[in-house]
Amino acid sequence: MPVIKIEDIAHVRFSAPDLAEMRAFLQDFGLSCSEEGGRLYGRGRDGRPFLHGTEPGEPAFRALGLRAASLADLEALAGHEDVPVEDLDTPGGGKVVRLTDPDGFLVEIVAGQAEASSDASEPETPRNSWQDRPRLRETVRLEKGPSHVQRLGHCVLGVTDFRTSEAWYKERFGFLTSDEIEMAPGAAMGAFMRCDRGDQPTDHHTLFLAQVPDAPRFMHAAFEVANLDDLMLGHAYLKSKKRDAAWGVGRHIMGSQIFDYWNDPWGHELEHWTDGDLFTAEDPPNKMPFESLLAVQWGTPHPMLAGSSE
Repeated sequence: MPVIKIEDIAHVRFSAPDLAEMRAFLQDFGLSCSEEGGRLYGRGRDGRPFLHGTEPGEPAFRALGLRAASLADLEALAGHEDVPVEDLDTPGGGKVVRLTDPDGFLVEIVAGQAEASSDASEPETPRNSWQDRPRLRETVRLEKGPSHVQRLGHCVLGVTDFRTSEAWYKERFGFLTSDEIEMAPGAAMGAFMRCDRGDQPTDHHTLFLAQVPDAPRFMHAAFEVANLDDLMLGHAYLKSKKRDAAWGVGRHIMGSQIFDYWNDPWGHELEHWTDGDLFTAEDPPNKMPFESLLAVQWGTPHPMLAGSSE
C-alpha cells in the first residue's frame, strides 16, 4: 500500500530572470496572472489558487506540486518521511510537505489550500454532424484571443533510472500505470501514470516519467483548455504573438488528447490539451512501443520525426 494516494497535480514552479516577460507569455498562453511576495503566479479557471509559479532567478524548473486529499494524509506522509508539515506561503495558503525525489526534483505535496470561485467557460455552442444537427438558425462566431486554461493536467520529467523513480513515486503517492513504454520487449523506458481515485475517473496520466539520455530534466507541463475551438484559437493567438511553437496541433495515441506545445521565453515547454482519456482504478495497465510515444493519430509529426514543427 502506498503511504497516501494523491488527488491530482497541484502546480509547477519555475525561476526566471524577468517576471514581466514571463507574465506576458503566460497571459498569451491563457493564464490569469498576479504577483505576491515578489513572485508571479498563473491561475486557471478551476478555482485552484495557482497552477504556475515563477520566482526571480536564473531560468530553471524549481518544483512539482501534488495535491493530497487531506491534511491528515499530509501528516501521515510527513511522519513516514520524517519531515515537517510547513505553512505554504503562496496564494491560497494551506500546508506543504517537501520531498526530494531520486533525481533531485523538489516535490511539494499540498493540502488545505483555500480555493477561489471557479470561472468556468461558457457552455459550448452545439456542434452539428451529419447525424445530429442541434444548432439550427444560429451561427458560430468565435472571439479571437488566448485559450482559456481551465486546469493543470500533468507534468513530464526526464529521469536517470525509470524503475527507481517509478518505485519512489508509486510507494509514496499511489500512482497507477496507464501505459508503460518499451524500447524493446521487456525494456521499459518510462510510463504514463495516473492517480488512484478508486471508481472515480481520472486523467490517463498525471505524471509521465521518461528515462532519457540528458536526464534529469523537466520536459513539459500540460494545461487543459476549454475545447477544440479554444485550443485552435489559442494556437492562432500565440502564433500572432510570434511565440515559440514546439509541436502541434495533433492527437496523441496514449491519452488520446488533442495537443499543442509551446516554449516559454526560456525554453520550458508548456502544452495546451483537450479531450483526453479518463480511467478508473479497475482499468489495467498497457505496454506500448516507443514508436507510439512520438506518433500521432492525426496532425503535425513530432519534430524528431519530421525535422521541423509548425
